[in-house]
Amino acid sequence: MPLTIRRAVPADLDAVVAIAHLTFPLACPPDAPAEEIAAHLANVLTREAFAAWLADDDHIILLAELDDADAAAAADDAAPETVGYTMLVAGEPTDADVAAAITVRPTIELSKCYVHPGHHGAGIAHELMAATVTAARESGVAGVWLGVNDENARANRFYGKHGFEVVGRKTFRLGSRVENDYVREKALI
Repeated sequence: MPLTIRRAVPADLDAVVAIAHLTFPLACPPDAPAEEIAAHLANVLTREAFAAWLADDDHIILLAELDDADAAAAADDAAPETVGYTMLVAGEPTDADVAAAITVRPTIELSKCYVHPGHHGAGIAHELMAATVTAARESGVAGVWLGVNDENARANRFYGKHGFEVVGRKTFRLGSRVENDYVREKALI
């Protein structure tokens, strides 16, 4: 099935929210309570938040979609399957730990990078990351930074393979828990 990566538009709201809610728990530490994850989904990764992000020029949301040619031929209205997304957020970091850690400016945050668990290992994440780095570069920045849980070995390996170096640490609030993240940065110049 062919993969398409494109910038999301407001009409993609339902697809973005669905993939966000499916994939966010994958990034949480194994001991994160289900109720804290559910609260984060209900209070932070809301439909309203994504609608605002989709309408804001400082946010770039890319969707990875698989188009099943057989299904499309059988039904005129067959929609592609959303299998991943990323979100870039322009602007100087507001977190003091991040601002002190990053070394390349101007910068953009890779706030979200997720692929449907049923498609892990298929190369989708690599293509999505390449498209995301291209979008970041096209926005005119010199670097990209991200925060990733220090216990998420899979994500840390992935980001390391894509040139994101650990440059510092920060915290992330998941409900009442404070999680520890690495700050990773990739220079684009």
